[in-house]
Amino acid sequence: MEIIAKNRKAFFQYEILEKLEAGIVLTGTEVKSIRNRDVSINESFAHIDNGEIFIHEMHIGQYKQGNRQNHEPKRVRKLLLHKREINKAIGKVKQKGYTMIPLSLYFKEGRVKVELALVRGKTTIDKRDDMKKRTIEREIQRAMR
Repeated sequence: MEIIAKNRKAFFQYEILEKLEAGIVLTGTEVKSIRNRDVSINESFAHIDNGEIFIHEMHIGQYKQGNRQNHEPKRVRKLLLHKREINKAIGKVKQKGYTMIPLSLYFKEGRVKVELALVRGKTTIDKRDDMKKRTIEREIQRAMR
């Protein structure tokens, strides 16, 4: 499994409740740009529309050797999941405060996959607690050396 992009801010800003693996519908130039690692998922999110899940605001840069059939960098892309996974996600996202965001983008057996997470936003108090825990762990590691 070759990881292409990670959403590092997601672990700090959100409480991750559940993870899903989804395929993604791409054009040829998008796959080539992803292989060149010209992709960003930091501000992207997944949205459910008519029983299908789409990913918004995922930036895939234009392929430099592409021609007039090159793709739009921030177009909406469809995610591929089984119907029961989509129904399960719909039920959880309808609850107040829940959303779906991508955690990572990677190649698995030659195909581009997205790891989606069902998340709930953290409050500033939760974020401060996480920062304190990290600082304490870092100090313990330094003392152990």
